[in-house]
Amino acid sequence: MKVLHTSDWHLGQQFYEHSRFDEHQAFLAWLTDTLVSEKIDLLLVAGDIYHTATPPASAENQLYQFIKTTKQHCPDLHIVIIAGNHDSANRIMAAKPLLAQFDTYVVGRFDSNAPHEVVLPISTKNGDANVVAMPFLRSSDLSSYNRQQEQPLSYNQAVALAYKDALQAANELPNAPLIAMGHLHAKGGDISSDSERNLVIGGEDAISASIFTDQPDYVALGHLHKAQTVAKKETIRYSGTPMPMSFSERRYQHQVVLVELSDSGTSVNPLYIPSFCKVMLLPEKDCVPLNELCELIKQLDLTDEDLAPYLRVKLSAHDTDTTFREQIEQALEGKQVKFCGIERVRQQSSQQDDEQTLFEDVSQIEALNPHSLLEQAFANNKDMAGQAVPKELEGILSQVIDELNAEDLL
Repeated sequence: MKVLHTSDWHLGQQFYEHSRFDEHQAFLAWLTDTLVSEKIDLLLVAGDIYHTATPPASAENQLYQFIKTTKQHCPDLHIVIIAGNHDSANRIMAAKPLLAQFDTYVVGRFDSNAPHEVVLPISTKNGDANVVAMPFLRSSDLSSYNRQQEQPLSYNQAVALAYKDALQAANELPNAPLIAMGHLHAKGGDISSDSERNLVIGGEDAISASIFTDQPDYVALGHLHKAQTVAKKETIRYSGTPMPMSFSERRYQHQVVLVELSDSGTSVNPLYIPSFCKVMLLPEKDCVPLNELCELIKQLDLTDEDLAPYLRVKLSAHDTDTTFREQIEQALEGKQVKFCGIERVRQQSSQQDDEQTLFEDVSQIEALNPHSLLEQAFANNKDMAGQAVPKELEGILSQVIDELNAEDLL
């Protein structure tokens, strides 16, 4: 039985106000071709189908057209989709009856009183599998667990119970290979610096891989944008995003994961996704004087690009030429690019790599872990530098985060 694992499509994303519709369409066409050529039996999409809880109609249509077209080319294919933290569970579930006609199964929420509802017995032409299709878990999905305990459970403890109950429900089904899905931040996972929303609930944002136990033959995860294994186990993986979701992800090797389940075991291999649209940052490393930056822009050769690339430029905050915007705009004349702005950079002498540069771009603050942001505020304030964040303040922040997560606002 052949399974393909993907996640974090973020359909409908506006990248610095530029639509990514054509880029996503190119990826979906490639994915359909791959499903056909690899003769895939089961496609797993581990959350964040959409970029927002209220995606544009064009993004929803893009998903449904993909499913329709793919089923025309792969009539025996089965598809499982779970909701991620960017998705609206209700919106994902709204099309459930219709999608079932295309052998597509969607799971938007987990009900702790009915854990069997996230367990899907899948029967394909080349074999069966039981799939624990666990969506992103919000505190409100797990509240009943606390009502059963004398002492309040942490978010991590409640998540562990959810997986325990779902895996137990899977054990009650006829024996078949077991696949677990999830949309979460596993402990030790490598996150990108400026695009993933940290899943911080109650101050705890990393889930131990031990919650999956040794039962599943494969664990298909979503949320982290960099493809990677978890806990050094080849069969617990993030597939990562199909394309860069930020400039910090421009060097990632984007991929889907091919999983083959057989009597002899599980084999796992990445299938690398072509780049459909370049994401470029100039200069690549240290900032250069304004005149050199403009020359780099003028030297760009974009004649072979099918889609206009995204371009963002970095300029030192110490470069005080007041006409820098006009000069950069003049250098861009005639260049077919999707311009993503000018990043004024304050560099610290001990930091060489552009990933370690201290940015003054407030658009990146949204992606930071709120607790880390609070620590940075203390560290960077001359009156509080060197002081630990008071426990009382940490507790207030955790309470606010819990309330926002309960209302699906984070």
